[in-house]
Amino acid sequence: MDIKYFIYRNVKKNIKNYFLYVFALIFSVSLYFSFVTIQYDPSMDEMKESVNSATAIKVGSILLVFIVTVFLLYANTLFIKRRGKEIGLFQLLGMSKIKILGILSAENLILYIGSLIIGISLGFSMSKLIIMILFKMTGIKVIATLTFSTEALIQTGIVFATIFLFILLMNFLFINRQTILSLFQSTTTSEHQEKKQSFFEIFIGLLGIGFIVLGYFISAELFSGNYPGYKLFVAMLAIIACIILGTYFFYKGSISFILHVIRKKKNGYVTLNNVLSLWSLMFRIKSNAFLLTIITLVSALSITLLSLTYISYYSAEKSAEQIAPYDFSLFEMNDVNNFTTVLDKSQIEYTITEIDVLLSYADITDALVPGSYEHLDIGENPVSFSSVISAESISHLEVADDEVLFTKPAKMLENMLVFKNSGTIKFFSGNDTTRLKFIGLENKNILPLQLTEGFPVAIVNNDVFKQLEKEADPSVQNYLTNFTGIDINSSSQLQEANTIFRDLKLYKLEGGWEGSESRLEVNQIQKQSVGLTMFIVGFLGLTFLITSGCVLYFKQMDDSETEKPTFTILRKLGFTEEDLLRGIRMKQVINFGIPLTLGLSHSFFGIKSGWFIFGSEMWTPMITVMSLYTVLYSIFGILSVFYYKKVIKKSL
Repeated sequence: MDIKYFIYRNVKKNIKNYFLYVFALIFSVSLYFSFVTIQYDPSMDEMKESVNSATAIKVGSILLVFIVTVFLLYANTLFIKRRGKEIGLFQLLGMSKIKILGILSAENLILYIGSLIIGISLGFSMSKLIIMILFKMTGIKVIATLTFSTEALIQTGIVFATIFLFILLMNFLFINRQTILSLFQSTTTSEHQEKKQSFFEIFIGLLGIGFIVLGYFISAELFSGNYPGYKLFVAMLAIIACIILGTYFFYKGSISFILHVIRKKKNGYVTLNNVLSLWSLMFRIKSNAFLLTIITLVSALSITLLSLTYISYYSAEKSAEQIAPYDFSLFEMNDVNNFTTVLDKSQIEYTITEIDVLLSYADITDALVPGSYEHLDIGENPVSFSSVISAESISHLEVADDEVLFTKPAKMLENMLVFKNSGTIKFFSGNDTTRLKFIGLENKNILPLQLTEGFPVAIVNNDVFKQLEKEADPSVQNYLTNFTGIDINSSSQLQEANTIFRDLKLYKLEGGWEGSESRLEVNQIQKQSVGLTMFIVGFLGLTFLITSGCVLYFKQMDDSETEKPTFTILRKLGFTEEDLLRGIRMKQVINFGIPLTLGLSHSFFGIKSGWFIFGSEMWTPMITVMSLYTVLYSIFGILSVFYYKKVIKKSL
């Protein structure tokens, strides 16, 4: 037989039998090419002016290469193993290992080049849609164009050529290390199904559950004030260690232990569903513990990061109100005069709020819940700076001369700086100490974040404010600031006022906000920055979701071929196709459900421990992300059931 025709037949057979491997190649290429195309697209120029999108996308592309490389190498390992008997037969026919490697390499090259061409074509057609999604998420109003990038083509070619060389190296090592006998046994299961569990396995199982519970407990207490200073970092490391070890031990011993207890209670009376689902998984999950641990942990990481970025995006408008509580915040009288002059000429009505801000030495610890402020590294000396304003500056507030009211701290500090209902606040001015009674928290933001850095602002009686200002230390007196907030009366004129603000160039964006602030501009910058992060994290999360789903699907394909003789026996005994499928469905629910459930559980506790740092709303963004992830993940479980159905049909 002509070797070229032989290779052609094998390629045709592989496309039919291993269509998902070809799909994985096409998917990986299209995903990477479309992602890299964004870097070189001309319509991205406007985004590059406002945020460092090029660097962020470059980092994302590197992570994408890592995910795709691991996925393709693992997929190739599974499929080269499944062709073990075929390779062994070639050797029995007298072919050398080098010639067999040449045949496999030629087949892979044909599949690879075909997948590369199709993948690049699909990636190019998807690139405009992806850029449109990115612009929608970041709020940039630019018309997306469909532009073919030669640079992206070259970069994609280099990356996948390198991956192809790794695949050839893996194939060479596999063929070179195997004997003919081991090749014919490469698809048989090596899992030893013991009837009794050792004490060590039971101990590992219980330890896994214990580690996970301990990790959850520490994460729930992470920002409660129980872990001050360096202990916070130690607690974070402890959480990571507990979750990683707990997850691995859970797969290595906990599941088989639980299933062993269930089987024990059955006393040998088991149904067909039990045989096809629970008992077949008891030892397979244990032997795949490392793989399932990786899938679970990265799934949890993907869900956590995507949920946190979505929380930031979802809360961008409220965050902008915290950063800039007024439509326009100005700190220099010249800026105020210039801005209001143009507003008057444009007949834009506005309201001015003028506030004198004084920074004073203060001790607020008596009004704080003990242990809640250790995160702030106050140390042995509890005295720190506090922004002080007069209640006279705020029209709706009245504070007695022996009282002090504080604004609520920023969301990121709210769980770290917990106030009691009462307490004594000490203000230090010169040699004098002013003691005021703490009466509560004002829910409204009064000063921009640029002045307060998120810490609460003290609101005192006007006489007390003048006394503190008069007796303040000269070095502290330099911090006296005249702040002006301007609100536009009509929302329809806000955009026009913002255009005036931009034209006057009252702010700089180099290295962050400096000078005056516009809430609209802050909101836009927030959305662009968080939107880009969410886009990249979502893209990488979707990639891992599909790749890990494919990996589990590949494993089910491998398991189904191994179990085919069992299906043949059961069919001959009179069991119908539907009888077998009921057990298979339960098996896939467990197979795909355990990593998904555990990943969702890990991510929930991870999100809950520190979501408030990223925004003001947790449940809606988190549930949205988790629901979408669950739906997409379930698709692979359904596909595996269909594949089992096909194997069961062919078994008889």
